[in-house]
Amino acid sequence: MNKPLLYSIVEAPQHPQCSALYRRLGFDELRFDSQRKALAALKRQPPAFVVADFIYAFSTYYQAINISNLDVLLHSLVKYAPQARMIVLASKDDLPHVDKLTAIHPLHAVLTYPVSETQLEEVLTP
Repeated sequence: MNKPLLYSIVEAPQHPQCSALYRRLGFDELRFDSQRKALAALKRQPPAFVVADFIYAFSTYYQAINISNLDVLLHSLVKYAPQARMIVLASKDDLPHVDKLTAIHPLHAVLTYPVSETQLEEVLTP
């Protein structure tokens, strides 16, 4: 039987390194350093979980359309992996904006930096 797949999308320096935790919990981890690379893998290998950094689009010209760095990923999850559970990691400053993402895709959990292995384990286990 295949292990469930977890995407770890690391775009912020405070993203925790939890590969050992993911292995211990029985996940195969695919680690990406950009949304683009994760999106390319999504069609071939849909994940059970996605752990990703939230970066709010404060002053970009995309702001009228995009809420954050996660918008395109969430739209793609709806199409290619609707069962995937999204875990968002956010700074305290960005936290008030995270709720806007639920209009695109339900969020399994939102954790505030610094994120501990214990916090991640709680949201990854039934």
